[in-house]
Amino acid sequence: MKHSLKPYLSPFWLLPLLLVIVMFVSVLQGGFSFSPSDLMGELSAPQALVLWEIRLPRILLAAVVGAGLAISGVALQALFRNPLAEPGLIGVSSSAALGAVFVIVLGRVLWQEVAVWQISVAAFLMASFSTALLYLIATRHGHTDVALMLLAGVAFNAIFGALTQLLITFSDDAQLRSALFWMMGSLANLSWFSVGLVSAFVLIATLALWRLVKPMNAFLLGENVSLQMGYEPKWFKWQVMGLSALIVGVSVSMVGVIGFVGLVVPHIIRLWVGADHRLVLPLSALGGAILLVLADLLARQLLYPAELPIGLLMALLGGPFFLMMLLSKRYARLKNLSSVQGKGF
Repeated sequence: MKHSLKPYLSPFWLLPLLLVIVMFVSVLQGGFSFSPSDLMGELSAPQALVLWEIRLPRILLAAVVGAGLAISGVALQALFRNPLAEPGLIGVSSSAALGAVFVIVLGRVLWQEVAVWQISVAAFLMASFSTALLYLIATRHGHTDVALMLLAGVAFNAIFGALTQLLITFSDDAQLRSALFWMMGSLANLSWFSVGLVSAFVLIATLALWRLVKPMNAFLLGENVSLQMGYEPKWFKWQVMGLSALIVGVSVSMVGVIGFVGLVVPHIIRLWVGADHRLVLPLSALGGAILLVLADLLARQLLYPAELPIGLLMALLGGPFFLMMLLSKRYARLKNLSSVQGKGF
């Protein structure tokens, strides 16, 4: 009698288990390593400092930011009805970085000291502005042109990147280091306050997006179908854009630009469980947390004692994956065309 392996590979227990394992390994490994027995016993003062003030905030922030970026990717892909939509590809991340760098470089003209909340607000406002502008450019008469959206996203990335570089030319040494942090991404030297702030915003935005999973499913069938099912497409679009911008803006304001999480994770989850957003959204959050915690572990270990910027590492991993997605879509399109021609149509 044959037994199916499907119940044993359920993502609802496999992903949480994998997240716990990855986080536990990440706690143990680093420049200051721990053993399981160290965690069970009484820690010395240096060990306690490293564990509670450096290692744990970093790991938890990686999990929260990874979950948030994956969720924003799911939401934007539902909005544009295209698996290639992602905060980094359509200019949301680069615009948020521009807002953060603007406050870092020019904020002292207005304030004596720049606070974290001011950087966060600027990043969120710029992310919201770019998302709304992109939607207005790509939408005509209620129809969103996906190709135009992606091309406009490329243009947005170039424009916001150029403006960020322009601001960097006017920065001093301290501002230059901070600006490079936003450009390359890093989870180093962040406090429990950062963890709490990002977690609060990501949790609020996630709960709000969870209320939209049914409209997301309806939106996949088209705006007219969504309207016939009782959902208001315009209101849905603005909610998705605003909440996605909130997640990306707050995340970028704390850890800098980290791309491709919102592209890679939802795609893998959809291949696993299908397109139902009631499954894709929570599982993508778990997958994003796993991916970024694992990426942070690799960033700390690969070039030790130096540390590889996590944004750079994610670009090295996500770029080839994105290329594979494009090639697979092209291959599927050519295969369908060949089958149609073979049938004599």
